[in-house]
Amino acid sequence: MILVLQRNITKDQKSHIRNILMDKGCVVREMTDAEQSIMGALGKSKLDPDFLKSLPGVENVIPITTPFKLVSRQWHPEDTLVPIGNVLVGGKRIVMIAGPCAVESREQAMTIAREVKRYGALVFRGGAYKPRTSPYSFQGLEEEGLKILAEVREQTGLPVVTEITSVAQADVMMKYVDAVQVGARNMQNFELLKCVGRMGKPVVLKRGLASTIEEWLMSAEYIMSEGNDKIILCERGIRTFEPYTRNTLDLSAIPVLKKLTHLPVLIDPSHATGIREKVSPMARAAVAAGADALMIEVHHDPDHALSDGPQSLYPKQFGQLTRDIYVIAPVVGKQLDFDYQEKASATVQDANGEASQRIAFLGELGTFSHNACLQYFGENADVVPKPNFRAIFESVKSRETAYAIIPLENSLSGSIHENYDLLLEYDLEIVGEITLRIIHYLIGRPGTRLEDIRRVFSIAPVVQQCRQFLDRYPDWEIVAVNASTSAVREVAQSDGCANAAIGSREAAKMFDLDIIEEGIETNPMNFTRFAIIAAEPAGKKDARKSSLVYSVGNQPGSLYETLKIFQENHINLVKLESRPILGKPWQYMFYADLEADVRSDAFAPILDDLKNKTDFFKILGTY
Repeated sequence: MILVLQRNITKDQKSHIRNILMDKGCVVREMTDAEQSIMGALGKSKLDPDFLKSLPGVENVIPITTPFKLVSRQWHPEDTLVPIGNVLVGGKRIVMIAGPCAVESREQAMTIAREVKRYGALVFRGGAYKPRTSPYSFQGLEEEGLKILAEVREQTGLPVVTEITSVAQADVMMKYVDAVQVGARNMQNFELLKCVGRMGKPVVLKRGLASTIEEWLMSAEYIMSEGNDKIILCERGIRTFEPYTRNTLDLSAIPVLKKLTHLPVLIDPSHATGIREKVSPMARAAVAAGADALMIEVHHDPDHALSDGPQSLYPKQFGQLTRDIYVIAPVVGKQLDFDYQEKASATVQDANGEASQRIAFLGELGTFSHNACLQYFGENADVVPKPNFRAIFESVKSRETAYAIIPLENSLSGSIHENYDLLLEYDLEIVGEITLRIIHYLIGRPGTRLEDIRRVFSIAPVVQQCRQFLDRYPDWEIVAVNASTSAVREVAQSDGCANAAIGSREAAKMFDLDIIEEGIETNPMNFTRFAIIAAEPAGKKDARKSSLVYSVGNQPGSLYETLKIFQENHINLVKLESRPILGKPWQYMFYADLEADVRSDAFAPILDDLKNKTDFFKILGTY
């Protein structure tokens, strides 16, 4: 039962309600949803909704209709983020968990861990206790395997997860690993489920070989009823009549789970298919379907693996998969972040000499820039809204903020020229980038219809991106504002249904407004590239890309001479754009993005050659 409490409820009234529920043997939990206080009550005794609704301070009573209560989205409407070490599973960033099926030796585990980390894995998996179909198969190194996993964490920084097969292993698991996995065969081992619930460590709960989604969620309910809500649901394929794969990967479970539960969803295509060549296609499909994380088996010598070699990817195959996921993820509003661990610990000194990770962005909470902040730096980012781009640059220059995120170009409306000019004016560094798919929503007060609208609030670039949709309604007045969230706030504070705004889904939810039309941008291939800027270059690391700005003499072939350098050295030029030089009519600066690290030792001779052929040269950043 969920009790929605009145906003003006007193402490005494809340205490009175809690005491009544506890007297009836209920487990009581308090939550906040959209600034509304909520009290959840679970128990074996029957509760009278009419009686509860009559209690002072209770606004409404909502029964939970599913047999699973604590894991249901009714109980907890917001998505749960589960930490494994310093990695959050369930947010805007795809988490790659990778490693061998079994820990076979220290050398094997360490070799694979270093490889998968290099290619983008954030968590290392490896079995120490292996439940096998045959009693004569390799059963794992047991506690020695756990010690190796702990050493992997110490040497690489990757948190580790392994399977627990018995209640008797709980103490040793607590000592060595960051998360435990309950395997498919143990999904309904209720004593083990209660045990991992009491352990409190994050739990990867695999779906049983022939279990329904409801049975799976009821198993999760066992864990959560013991007080542990750090549960990740892992779909690893179910047994069907099809013989061409090891199991049948049920990708339809992902959208079903997203509707039923707040818990994150992990997909294991390795055990699902059992065939190396099938793993990557199903992993890509899982991300497109909305998975939060992937668990991939990787082995540097799968032909001699003691367990599941035929389904294990080679490290380079895993690397290609992560590159594919990096491209796919933004389409579904997520990111695969190769520098996740570095960002989690990166700080710079603020104006007072103290460590800081504050991030400036344009506008208000709920904007696309805010969303880009969360996708790049994580859901716990310390964000600072700013009213305009110059204020953003000033905040980084003065070290009020450690970083800032600025849009540089949109695939429909082109470059944001103001920011390119500011990059030239300020002595700041581009230290990273992120690409965000931009989906625009027409937002109005509850009950608003298209025929009711008379005015639409938006920012100028967004109006340009939605021009085709807006041209259908020539009578609408377009009202310019400074930020998308400001537009949505304007509608929320207005009366009636004549006003609408163009904004994000997050902004509509923030102000409790309706989405009237979804995806009103002219072209669905609508992406914005954001740059992350700081007062100084990031710490020493390999960079994949560089941004430059330079000018050349006003004579024939001068620009060609610089481009020829790129061609002769096989350097891919991914962007070249000219901007007029302020105060010098008909003279231009050229902004270039290269797939190279221009600060590397290998690039030094090329850099000298470029500088000799330019009148002005500046490195905007390597990242």
